Amino acid sequence: MTADPRDASRRKTLAGLTAAAGGVALAGAAIPFLASLGPSERAKAAGAPVEVDLAPLQPARLHIVEWRGRPVWILRRTPDMLARLGSAEPQLIDPASRVTSQQPEYARNAARSIQPELLVTVALCTHLGCIPSYYPEPDSLQPGWPGGFYCPCHGSKFDLAGRVYRGSPAPTNLVIPPHRFLSETTILVGDDSGA
Repeated sequence: MTADPRDASRRKTLAGLTAAAGGVALAGAAIPFLASLGPSERAKAAGAPVEVDLAPLQPARLHIVEWRGRPVWILRRTPDMLARLGSAEPQLIDPASRVTSQQPEYARNAARSIQPELLVTVALCTHLGCIPSYYPEPDSLQPGWPGGFYCPCHGSKFDLAGRVYRGSPAPTNLVIPPHRFLSETTILVGDDSGA
């Protein structure tokens, strides 16, 4: 008994259609699965850059924003505060900001900023992640204190540019996040493309 050639052709056609349908079904199941592996919209929003209006920022006052779930300080330093930065340098671990992971290239200067009067820094101590307190006035923390930040958890001290003092438990300066100016009165924290 010989097989009918039409049956063989029909079987080939049905096998091809079944394989194609299986491929479509597999792709239909795989696409949502692969999409679920990416970050959620909430996670994307948490990591998104934050636009900050500087117009209401008063001199010597800290403004706090959240970026990537971390507090970021924005401080408009006064001319007096900027003048005090030099006096602390002999007491600092890294006054020239040589640890490159602590700030972008454009903030590797004495003021650690794009514009000297504006400090933008992550408000977490580099020792164990506590939030330091702000003591801007000279002698407000102790005699001879030039002003800066003090971490109450373990005693780390930072100057008004976020540079760490010798003898502090914190090993490095406060982190300067990527940022850039969108206009004279607006910055974007978390994005420094074109800075």
